[in-house]
Parts: sequence; C-alpha cells; structure tokens
Amino acid sequence: MFLAPGSSLTRWVSVSVRGLRGLSLFSSSESSSNWSKVVSDAEKIVGYPTSFMSLRCLLSDELSNVAMHVRKLVGTQHPLLNTARGFVYDSKNNLQMRGLIVLLLSKAAGPSHAASELLTKDMVSGIYPSQRNLAEITELIHTAFLVHRGIVNLKEWTVSDGPLKDMEFGNKMAVLSGDFLLANACTGLAELNDTKVVELISSAIADLVQGIYYENYYNVEDGLGDGLGDGVDTTPWEDQAFLSHGALLAKSCQAAMKLAKHDREAQRLAYLYGKHLSLGHKLNSDLQPFVKSRLGAMTSFSLSAAPVVFHRQIVGKEKWHQQLQEVKHVSHTLLAAVKSEKGVSLAVDLCRYHSNRALEAIQAFPSSEARSALENIASAVNKF
Repeated sequence: MFLAPGSSLTRWVSVSVRGLRGLSLFSSSESSSNWSKVVSDAEKIVGYPTSFMSLRCLLSDELSNVAMHVRKLVGTQHPLLNTARGFVYDSKNNLQMRGLIVLLLSKAAGPSHAASELLTKDMVSGIYPSQRNLAEITELIHTAFLVHRGIVNLKEWTVSDGPLKDMEFGNKMAVLSGDFLLANACTGLAELNDTKVVELISSAIADLVQGIYYENYYNVEDGLGDGLGDGVDTTPWEDQAFLSHGALLAKSCQAAMKLAKHDREAQRLAYLYGKHLSLGHKLNSDLQPFVKSRLGAMTSFSLSAAPVVFHRQIVGKEKWHQQLQEVKHVSHTLLAAVKSEKGVSLAVDLCRYHSNRALEAIQAFPSSEARSALENIASAVNKF
C-alpha cells in the first residue's frame, strides 16, 4: 500500500527520525560514490548527461509558471517540493536512470541488418534519433508519475504538515504538472510513427496505473500474501513491483530495439534486462534502511518495502498485527523485528537473483563500452 507522508502509519514508523530524508537507491557514502561513478561513465558513452533529458519540457513556459506557484509550498511537508528539488539537484543520480538505460541498450545493440543505410546515417554516437526521443519520453512518463504520486491524502492532514490551503494547492499543482508532462510524452510518442512502440509504451502506462492502484488497494495490516504458513511467496510482491516500477523500463528497452528494427530475440532480451534491473533496483532501495542502520539507531522505512512484506508472511497475520500495535509506542521496534527474521536475507537474495538475470540477458549483445556500462549498472544494483 502506498503511504502518503501525512498518513498515520508513516508517522509511527518515522516519528523518532533525526534528519529525515527521502530514501535513494544508495544511502551510504561509499555505495553512492560507486553508483555516481558508474552513471557518470555511462553518460559519457551515450554522448550527454541524461539529467538534461526532461529539461526542454521542464523549462517550458507552462512549467515555469508552475514553478513560481510551487514556492508557496516552502515551509510545508508537501512531497511535491522534494520532487521539484530532485529535478534541479539529484546527487544520487536516480531520477533520470531509465532514459540512460534505454540509450545504453540502443548503443549496445547497434544498427540491425534490417535497417536501411539511409537510416544508419542518421545515427549519432551509435544511437538513432528516434531512440533518443524514446529515452526522453520514458523520462517524461516516469517524472509525471513521480509528481502524481506526491498527492497527499488530506484526510490524514495535521497542523504540522502546513496550512491546509497550501496542501490543497500543492495537490492541484501535482495533478496539473503531472498531466502536462504526461501529455507531452504522449505527443512525442505519437510522433515516433510506430504503432507497435505506441502500443508498448501505452501498456506500460496502464501497468503503472494498475501498480499504483494495487499499492493503495492492499491494506497495510493485511499486506500481500499474508498467512501462507508454508514459506514465503515472493511472486505477489514481484508482480506488483514490476507493474509500478519495472514495466516502463522493460517495455521502453524493448521499444528501443523495435525502433532500430531488431528481431524479436533482441527485443526479448532487452525487455528482460529492463525488467530484472528494475526489480533489483527496487529491492536495493527497499533494503537500505535494514542493511545500513546501526543497532538502536532511528531510521525510516516503508511498510510496503520488500523485507517488510516478506516478514509479514514469515510471522503470520496475528503476530504482524501485534507488532503494528507496538509501533504506535516505540517506532524502532518494528525495524528490529523485521531485521530479526529472514525477510531481509530473502530480499537480499532476491536482489542478487534479479541482478544476475539482468547480467545474463545483456551477454547476448556484442561486446562494447555500452554493454560494459550496462553490466556495471546491473552489478552496482547488487551492492549494499
């Protein structure tokens, strides 16, 4: 279930946090430095920093006006502020990763035998213009959904969040700016003039909507697949995580191969790389509070994180409800309870599995700098 920052359960988990900040892919300085180097090296291969991908749209007159209004949210706890800051300065290199993967795969695959010589001449740094446009479209869609996910449940509003009218205004800005980005992405998608690609990316948008719906539908106290009793079934979590976090990248990677007229096998492998990399990325992000926090230290984490979901299955519904009640009084006890069971180790193993599957998928592509960069990214997801 998706928990807005204003929800009561979120407060139970993070009430004692000092210096609360949003979770990124890598929260430790060593891992963050390694990830930044991997991304920086990859950006040099594709020709330009992917942090500029959405800049053309973000600097448009329409969003410039939105940015002026967003200043009213300063001093509140509305999540749209953090999202906006990420567009300007993202030190962890997380916001624009999907476009970078699409460009790297496009370069790694190169021109297909079915592509005409005229089409090949249009390539820049080994990437077709249509593939670069697809990378931008992918980022715009991802950004639009990031903005939309920042809408706050005002039923859980408290005075500490900021004035109610400002929170309402923030929600309106999140809806309008997210819709604007999504509309621009759809316009660019139509201009690619490829019905199969339009179908792929449209289905990815549908998957995103369905995934977010599931996050809101499932009750936090019940969770996914609770009370199995005979072991942990990771499939429900993987299915939901793929919809909300993996479908866009997987289908964008497949679409990049389609634009270059690669065969179905190349499209399948690109899809698999995007799918497994996304799931590994999500698992790594979910694991950070559990593998980096010191004993007794206060930290925040999501109740829908993979280690927590697996923990719920291990302990059963009755004990899980009991632990949730204890969270109301001492927030760090739930973190300790999750770390004491096998949910964390299961999530670590699953992360390594998806990282290895991504590495396997990319091996069929010709050896090159771009393939090496994709291998480095998949390997970096596996480090904690």
